[in-house]
Amino acid sequence: MVLTVRDGVAILTIDNPPVNALGAQSIPPLLTGLADAEADAEVGALVITGAHGTFSGGADMKAFGANPPLRPHVRDLIERLDASAKPIVAALEGNAMGGGLELALACDYRVAARGARLALPEIKRGLLPGAGGTQRLPRLIGVGAALEMILGGDPVDAQRAAGMGLVDAVAEGDLLDAAVAFARAHAGSGRRRTSSGLADLDDGALDAARLRAQPADRGGLAEREAIEAVADAARLPYDEGLARERSRFVALLDSEQAKARIYLFFAEREAAKLPDGTQPPPFTVGSVAVIGSGTMGSGIAAAAANAGIAVTLIDVRAELVERAREIIAGNYAATKKKGRLTEAEMQARLARITTATSLDAAASADLVIEAVFEEMAVKQDVFRQLDRIAAPHAVLATNTSTLDVDAIGGVTSRPQDVVGLHFFSPANVMRLLEIVRGANTGPATVGRAMGIAKQLGKIGVVAGNCEGFIGNRMLHGYLREAGFLLEEGATPQQVDRVIRAFGFAMGPFAMSDLAGLDVGWRIRKGKHAIAPPAGRYSRVADALCEAGRFGQKTGAGYYRYRDGDRTPIQDPEVIDLVDRLARLAGIKQRLISDDEVLARCMYPLINEAAAILDEGIAVRPGDIDVVWANGYGFPAFRGGPLRWADSVGLPAIVAAMETFESRHGAAWTPAPLLRELAASHSTFGAWRPRIAAWT
Repeated sequence: MVLTVRDGVAILTIDNPPVNALGAQSIPPLLTGLADAEADAEVGALVITGAHGTFSGGADMKAFGANPPLRPHVRDLIERLDASAKPIVAALEGNAMGGGLELALACDYRVAARGARLALPEIKRGLLPGAGGTQRLPRLIGVGAALEMILGGDPVDAQRAAGMGLVDAVAEGDLLDAAVAFARAHAGSGRRRTSSGLADLDDGALDAARLRAQPADRGGLAEREAIEAVADAARLPYDEGLARERSRFVALLDSEQAKARIYLFFAEREAAKLPDGTQPPPFTVGSVAVIGSGTMGSGIAAAAANAGIAVTLIDVRAELVERAREIIAGNYAATKKKGRLTEAEMQARLARITTATSLDAAASADLVIEAVFEEMAVKQDVFRQLDRIAAPHAVLATNTSTLDVDAIGGVTSRPQDVVGLHFFSPANVMRLLEIVRGANTGPATVGRAMGIAKQLGKIGVVAGNCEGFIGNRMLHGYLREAGFLLEEGATPQQVDRVIRAFGFAMGPFAMSDLAGLDVGWRIRKGKHAIAPPAGRYSRVADALCEAGRFGQKTGAGYYRYRDGDRTPIQDPEVIDLVDRLARLAGIKQRLISDDEVLARCMYPLINEAAAILDEGIAVRPGDIDVVWANGYGFPAFRGGPLRWADSVGLPAIVAAMETFESRHGAAWTPAPLLRELAASHSTFGAWRPRIAAWT
């Protein structure tokens, strides 16, 4: 039932599971209910609420770009609300996002449940709010606060929303009861329109936002348009500002930046599905044991505690786990100081984390995550013990970033329960989680791991078991060519500048300095002890480490760093070292163009991704794009490596690779799938897997 009446208050319910999206199917019943309520003389006010514990996730994005546009849409509903003579209260529960929040802004009052989350996330799709959000929000809460919400795109909770003036009341008991009472108290009082007047002009906030915004050609197109739309709210009558907002929205919707970001949005949704397109069975855990209290282990523990899960953090010595707990507490305190966490929330999260020095403490956990030193023998020893200790129902996960999950699970009597959960550092912040299925990992375990990712608030992407999985396997070629470019005549500054101009936050050399050069050096030495590198091998990174230059941690790596300053400074010693190594290797240096730098760094990503798809390591092209956009800094406004490759044209990429192959050897041989798609003038977007599903 869309419309009910209680004590002279009409209740309109948005009912379109799972998120109550507002679209051509869900809006007509609301319009009918609104007309009925307006015609009923006994109705003095209205309440709009959502079914299934949530208000509305916003407009149906599947309809974006439809030609002709599907009607009715959110703006039609809001226009009808504006025409009503009776006060309207929005009862906000769960999520009020995007067009859902814009609908709530068109109401006179907003009453929220304590757990409600309000956001205008359009900026993350390369858009701006297109149903009045840039005009109503500044008029309601001020230009500065509106810019923060619109440009950040992140949700605010009910309490913060109330402090901003976005919410009029936070319900202590039943939300609908509170909203009906609020509506009854304002029945007959006329409308209180958020579209009236002008927002107070705040040039300081506007100028600061313009200064922070990315350049338009580096992904900042939507940011800059949103800032000017908010400025309109302080300078133009509502109708004029609304018309300009709509014009900006339509132009953005047709932009490549928005198309790329919307592509990633749907790719993330697909990544959460099984290969046949269905959702995995629901699965949650109540308790987690994390083995290893280093940077990764403590980050994983915090991620679980943030998700409301009881965590036992285990390490061999009490001082190690206590130090980790202190670091976690310090991070929470810093978050609280920024206003993103209350004292009660901080204490609740800390209370969920207990510590132990024996693996026996993992005996009752639903999920055990190993996060010890990245050496096979060490990890195998842990799993031999877990095989004896862990509960029969437990999922056993390794956080390895490079090692063979089958070799780790193979030391147990239950390899079907072993899965890789490759978190990205810092694990409590980074959204990506690679779910690594070994050859013996059971389909049920993979499905459970997908549920765990969702419970942790992560974007889970399933990857097959191979060296480096999806992300790190592709990273190898990227870093390889960056090193070769140095030997051939490029500088760290040139390579990093080209990659930043492409849209990455950091280039490969600044990134390596930040991560620590010694980490990769240790892994390389371990591999080379088993099998020396074949073919061309750059010794630049090894030579830097041999000289004690491990990056920012030692004040010198590819760059120099001043004490307390992370700004990379060009170092002539590095240029001299590279020149010496190039001469020893017989490499003649030359002037290298920026175009070659970009191709040499990006095309190995595309080639390796094609092999990953062909081998079934990734199920969908979008899965690869999601991994690189969320874990490796690939610019989201380009949609990920494979979508970007499609925009360049696969025939052009193959032709360039064949030229590089003639100069630099077999490492540049196009992968069979890449060559096949290029020959048929097809795209990765049109490709469908030809292998049996991993389920």
